Amino acid sequence: MLFSSIPFLYYFLPCVLILYHIVPKKCRNGALLLVSLVFYAWGEPKFVFLMIGMVLFNYLAGLLIGRYGQTKKGKTVLLGALAVSVGVLCFYKFSDVTWPIGISFYTFQLISYIVDVYRGTAKAQKNLVNLGAYVTMFPQLIAGPIVRYVDVEKQLKSRIHSYEKTLAGITRFCVGLGKKILISNALGELCEIFKASDEKSVVFFWVYAVSYMLQIYFDFSGYSDMAIGLGKILGFDFLENFNYPYVSKSITEFWRRWHMSLGSWFRDYVYIPLGGNRVSKGRWYFNIFVVWSLTGLWHGAAFNFLFWGLLFGIILVFEKHYLLKRLEKGRIWNHVYVLLIVIISFVIFNAADMKEAFSYIGGMFGLGEVPFMSAECAYYMRSYGVLIIGACIGATPLVKMIVVKFTETDFGKKLLPILKPLAIVLLVLICTAYLIDSSFNPFLYFRF
Repeated sequence: MLFSSIPFLYYFLPCVLILYHIVPKKCRNGALLLVSLVFYAWGEPKFVFLMIGMVLFNYLAGLLIGRYGQTKKGKTVLLGALAVSVGVLCFYKFSDVTWPIGISFYTFQLISYIVDVYRGTAKAQKNLVNLGAYVTMFPQLIAGPIVRYVDVEKQLKSRIHSYEKTLAGITRFCVGLGKKILISNALGELCEIFKASDEKSVVFFWVYAVSYMLQIYFDFSGYSDMAIGLGKILGFDFLENFNYPYVSKSITEFWRRWHMSLGSWFRDYVYIPLGGNRVSKGRWYFNIFVVWSLTGLWHGAAFNFLFWGLLFGIILVFEKHYLLKRLEKGRIWNHVYVLLIVIISFVIFNAADMKEAFSYIGGMFGLGEVPFMSAECAYYMRSYGVLIIGACIGATPLVKMIVVKFTETDFGKKLLPILKPLAIVLLVLICTAYLIDSSFNPFLYFRF
């Protein structure tokens, strides 16, 4: 079940919210666990048992680690639990069997839980229902962000519910819904049109590359917005996952702004334990490439994902040694540099294999018998041009800045209480109409 679907918006979610708010507060984690299992079982009932098994196993492992602490026995339990979690993840990632949706997200959450218990930064959860609610929590289960146990440990025991928080959650959810349905899905249709086209041209290759770059951003950040919004409605405060990455001045900055929960996870649970940058230069190179190899493979088991990860590892090393200070002083060319690398990297990311990736990149630069422009490309540029320009603007903080400045004026303060609910209702109605009219509603994270 997708957030951006009629069954979720008009059947599942209303029932969940009614149930959640009518049960006693002490039973809300149990209700959240129940509805989250139903949510997951909606599309993949057989994999619910795998997730339950993983929760039970790590629950017991956490109790043992909490008992033994940083002793030899505690370390043995930790390593065993890590081996099981990583082993299960690798089995599904690198075999030909069907993948459980969201397995990368909840596996990483379980790993962070037992590691933090071992480190002493979190206490072992003695309440199985609370741990289950944390792992299976439907707002962030299938598409993130990766929510660490330490960030919600206290909220599992007690969390704040208020009208203001609920309204902020609804607003955030609706914004994410609009980003996913009205922008990402429309751009996704253009990408599919390009792939099916027999009249590819240099300009059309670039239109596709830019469109996919915008599609994946609005899709992923849209899902993150919806997850954060749903979390607020349920009383949780999740950390941000995106911070306008396309305005970055370097690739280093880009990865501080893109999928921040994944980047911080690899930093704290892989990079730093390996020694980080407080090691010899050779070992530091090794640490960098381990992290980025794993980052690539986390997204998929194909070679293009590994290549994609290693490419960023090489670029980050190059920036660290030679380019970063120059990039920070730039005004325009540094942004062009970042966008060019990101555009090409996402072409590799979205390709079926490396052959297709190099073919597309070659087409972007006019290699082979590729015309500069085609009639089909011109037609779709006219059809989607406004959307692409609007998406480019929407991927920057400009819209947010305008809204904030407007709300700070006397006129804005008077109109805000009226315009905000009207805008939310109108946005939901438009999204609903789109969902009813169109069958194109892709889920980009089925392989994660």
